[in-house]
Amino acid sequence: MLLNTVSTMSNPLAQLLVVIIIALLVAIGILAYTVMGAAEIYLQKYEAHKKNMGNKTLLLIVVMLLGAGLVNAQTAAPDAATAVVAAAPNMGGLSDTVLWALLSVIGLEFLVLLWLLFHLKSLLNLEFEKIQPDVEVQEKKPSRFLVWWDNINKFKPVHEEADIDLGHDYDGIRELDNRLPPWWLYGFYVCIVFAGIYLYRNHVSHDAPSSKEELTMSLEAAAIEKEVYLKKAANKVDENTVTYLTDASSLEAGKKVFTTTCAACHAADGGGMVGPNLTDNYWIHGGSIADIFKTIKYGWPEKGMKSWQEDYSPVQIAQLASYVKSLTGTKPAKAKEPQGNLFTDSTANGTKKDTMVAAVSKP
Repeated sequence: MLLNTVSTMSNPLAQLLVVIIIALLVAIGILAYTVMGAAEIYLQKYEAHKKNMGNKTLLLIVVMLLGAGLVNAQTAAPDAATAVVAAAPNMGGLSDTVLWALLSVIGLEFLVLLWLLFHLKSLLNLEFEKIQPDVEVQEKKPSRFLVWWDNINKFKPVHEEADIDLGHDYDGIRELDNRLPPWWLYGFYVCIVFAGIYLYRNHVSHDAPSSKEELTMSLEAAAIEKEVYLKKAANKVDENTVTYLTDASSLEAGKKVFTTTCAACHAADGGGMVGPNLTDNYWIHGGSIADIFKTIKYGWPEKGMKSWQEDYSPVQIAQLASYVKSLTGTKPAKAKEPQGNLFTDSTANGTKKDTMVAAVSKP
């Protein structure tokens, strides 16, 4: 049995729990001494007024309860330390019996602490209730905020309004010669100083830009931001959002791609070679800007047209599709015979999807 007890107390978890138990015992002892002292002082104050045994009995009960709590707490620790260690280790090398015994002691000590704190608070409340009437009798001082508020507004007391009354009465509303409040005057003075500094810096020394110059700089910055945004937005274009680009720079960029990539099959002027003629109004897979964009992007591998979405960005494909669209109506040197279905533009510049007015199959 002695060996088992020594083995248990050498366990780190058991040692930690025992240290906690001892610390709680010390806290209970200190708190119990404080509560007993407070109770004794409280009873001594009333002994001069009430010569009876009731209060002494109360003190005796408090002492007995505290003593009982201390005795239980102090005797529980040794019991836990010498508890049965016959069971096999379960948690942290301790048996269930020892572990729960130590935890029970700690829980009991917490309950004793709470009980002592409750009674200490009760004694303090009794003292507070005794002195509270004296506190209420004292004159309540105004808060610092109210003092500051009065100073910054310089409110005139009601009994002094007769001195500043101008004698004008409008349906019971009297006109008073009140001074402007300090906060308004100080704000006005600050505005005057700011205006002088602004005038000198912006219009005399020109250390800072004027309003017109600030507007110009803002417009320039906005134009740069717009250009950057359009470049980013252009990369998100697809067959559902593409539009017909008519500006010279876009068409020129599309022409360069067409000459490099597409001329081998469609001829440099778009008249058609292996691929179909791109200058007439007949289209195999649709002649709208969206249809052309889709054809270039995804291709038609079964008909010899590869997909170019891995070779060119969405912006370049949109430029190429716009250039191909611009070839409609031109006169190539050797135009290939029409292929596909006849389409016509619903708008003059081809920005809207074309409408098929005839379905004429060509060889």
